[in-house]
Amino acid sequence: QVQLVESGGGLVQAGGSLRLSCAASGSTFSIKFIGWFPQAPGKEREFVAAIRWNGQYTYYGDSVRGRFTISTDTAKNTVLLQMNLLKPEDTAVYYCAAGSKYACGSLYRDPNIYDYWGQGTQVTVSS
Repeated sequence: QVQLVESGGGLVQAGGSLRLSCAASGSTFSIKFIGWFPQAPGKEREFVAAIRWNGQYTYYGDSVRGRFTISTDTAKNTVLLQMNLLKPEDTAVYYCAAGSKYACGSLYRDPNIYDYWGQGTQVTVSS
């Protein structure tokens, strides 16, 4: 089993920045990739970014490319999501998720390929 804990959410003005963390514990040797999925009230979870656990491949959703950066600190079993130029429409609960099977490219967009999910952290962007 893998446990995921998100942190770093909060309230920020439009144009500002936040950095989210996803800390993994348990059977981390089984992790192949980590993704981030924000979910706004009344909407489905939306893919924004994913990274292979070794940090050597990243993939971004169209709405965040150029604004968000995903990275790993495997020594700390942590994945970071640096979010810049935030917009009110980025407001959501941000979930990180871990997959244990190999995948690449657009497959990362599918929440069904992820095996473990965190509890989420709230991000609110005011206008």
